Amino acid sequence: MDTTTANKERQEILRQYRHLIEVWTTRKETKDLWDVRRAFRMAADAHKDVRRKSGEPYIHHPLAVATIAAEEMGLGRTSIIAALLHDTVEDTDITLEDVENMFGKKVSRIIDGLTKIDNISENNSTAQSATLKKIILTLSDDVRVILVKLADRLHNMRTLEIMQREKQLRIASETLFIYAPLAYRLGFFAMKSELEELSFKYSQHEIYLDIQQKMSEIQPEREAYLHQFMQPIQNALEQQGMTFELLINQKTAYSVWRKMQRTELPFEQIYNTFSLDVIVDTAHESESLQCWAVYSAIARIYKPNNKKLLDWMSTPKANGYEAIHTTVMGQNGRWIDIHIRSRRMQEIAQKGYAAYLKYKSDPSTEGSLDRWLKKTKELLLMDSDEESISFIDVFKQNLFADEIYVFSPKGDMFTLPAGATVLDFAYAIHTDLGNHAIGANVNRRLVSIDNKLRSGDQVEIITSRIQKPQEDWYKNVVTARAKTRIKTAIRNNRKTYKKAGKDKLQKIFKQLHIENNSQNKQKLIRESKLNSPIDFYYLVATGKIGLEEVRQILLPDEKTGWLRGFRFPFMARTVKSTDNGPQTQNNSSSLKLDKYDYLVSKCCNPVPGDDVLAIQIPGEPIQVHRTDCSTAMQLMSVYGRNIVKGKWKQAEGITYLAVLRIDAKDRLGLVNHVTDLISMKFHLNMSAINIQSQEGLAHMEIKLYVDHTSTLKKLISELNKIKEVIKVSRVNKF
Repeated sequence: MDTTTANKERQEILRQYRHLIEVWTTRKETKDLWDVRRAFRMAADAHKDVRRKSGEPYIHHPLAVATIAAEEMGLGRTSIIAALLHDTVEDTDITLEDVENMFGKKVSRIIDGLTKIDNISENNSTAQSATLKKIILTLSDDVRVILVKLADRLHNMRTLEIMQREKQLRIASETLFIYAPLAYRLGFFAMKSELEELSFKYSQHEIYLDIQQKMSEIQPEREAYLHQFMQPIQNALEQQGMTFELLINQKTAYSVWRKMQRTELPFEQIYNTFSLDVIVDTAHESESLQCWAVYSAIARIYKPNNKKLLDWMSTPKANGYEAIHTTVMGQNGRWIDIHIRSRRMQEIAQKGYAAYLKYKSDPSTEGSLDRWLKKTKELLLMDSDEESISFIDVFKQNLFADEIYVFSPKGDMFTLPAGATVLDFAYAIHTDLGNHAIGANVNRRLVSIDNKLRSGDQVEIITSRIQKPQEDWYKNVVTARAKTRIKTAIRNNRKTYKKAGKDKLQKIFKQLHIENNSQNKQKLIRESKLNSPIDFYYLVATGKIGLEEVRQILLPDEKTGWLRGFRFPFMARTVKSTDNGPQTQNNSSSLKLDKYDYLVSKCCNPVPGDDVLAIQIPGEPIQVHRTDCSTAMQLMSVYGRNIVKGKWKQAEGITYLAVLRIDAKDRLGLVNHVTDLISMKFHLNMSAINIQSQEGLAHMEIKLYVDHTSTLKKLISELNKIKEVIKVSRVNKF
């Protein structure tokens, strides 16, 4: 490298360091500044000969992570130092002892936690689940481990374009399923939105670009409309002498796409792609009065939708978020979302946990976020053999779920995820109460344990000492705590069958003249798709695995595949050829996956021309999914390191299943018109058609076989030309 280039790089590194010091807003005493400077020099020296894939000096990354921690998360000295040094112990000769000697135990403990997360084996097919469990473990040590890790992930996502496609997909799926929910639950809403947006950008790039372009095209018109909408509000608040700020909050492409998916509407019919934030400057003690005064002023101007009024001030969210949410009818019949917050609430919404601690009135009291952190640690009680996808599903559900507030008979309030049942509430109070629950009095009305609760319900659990957890209870709960407690109780019960199961298995082996050794037992457990010997011996003892089943597994000549459609409770999930699973493609030459068997997934029915990915699940054929498939994103969050390079290779005569849904005005001959177009003009085979007619509207779902998405797009275009047709859409399932 020539001297000029080296000097430019050195100047840029110093510029970034000075910017870090400028945006650092917490305590900055002389010793704090000196410690951060020493950490910067230590990191710069350790990484001086290392470069990122982009070619820039590696020190840019820890500097960027530290800047995110300071500027966007409001963190202080300890976190900034940890961010600067977070890769040194793993990638350089610096040890934890070196860090502790120079900066103290708190910094070394944070870096140790970050190193442990990063050191999980990349060859482990359950690495994402292990990563998540390791992150949760750090909650009991220092929550700043997670905060610095979030800053690290955000910068990695911002610089992901340099990575190969397979790595982009893995990191994007992991971010969407683990880190975005964590950012949300810790109150970093802006970070959560950016992580989702970047994940969407790299996982579904074409859809992302299409929505971004459409949003850019309509932005001037919609901003003009919103400014017109804001003017009466501004005048009313000024007349009341309030000090406030009005902010236009542009929704992300990801949130718009999610709404398109949820409402099944095209972009052109999604009107509220923005919202209005009203930020009031007021003293802490008068926040509630001032925010409701703002709501009252707005309600006098625009008619509010009372069903969408949410008071997060009286009962803040578990992540500390506070606000009043309302939706009002604006000019030209448009609904507009409005969020009313104080300046303190705004800072908590943007900087999450750090701002929450800053404004916490009494450090010794336990707030809603503290309670959530304590409850989150309980997930560690889940068995170590917990299936990865199941673990991530449950945890993500509890992170992102809306919340309800339920009261005990004594008036104590409990926060539960929306959809929680009586049984969830029982386990939230005490394990023993849940294990013996038989029903409840909800608002003095007797209900069963699977009854879903609503905010404001007062619940009294009814128990019986002879009651014990049943296997079907698992589907009646949504909280991780309840699922864990039920599973533990059932496992403990199954352990009592171990001796009986072993004795019965020995008799079966003797009858079949099979050697009773560990190799044969392990094969039985593996082929039965079970998590542990506990489940296996229980099923043997209770007769669900018997002589015939053992014969079919251990005597290959007689094997008939009896387990193909059978599912044991709590067994590891595997994907087979079911209505919800993948479909084997008969001619593997149609997809370029060198020397691999593969399955074309029925969950999304990919067709040549779709953007696809292929995932190798241990012990299974490769699965091919569309990149916008929710199942694929879920699988990548667990098996993201097993993405296989593959692309469609058009093969003559090979067709693929697709499903179309048609909504139309009903008339005589409409079905014939549609089917003639498909079969006569496009010469496509249909395998099934489902028609429903109600109050002058017809809804059709058609299964057909196409060779390429271009054919499908032409067909949809022609169907839309039929006068009575309202909408044609491609759906995943029939």
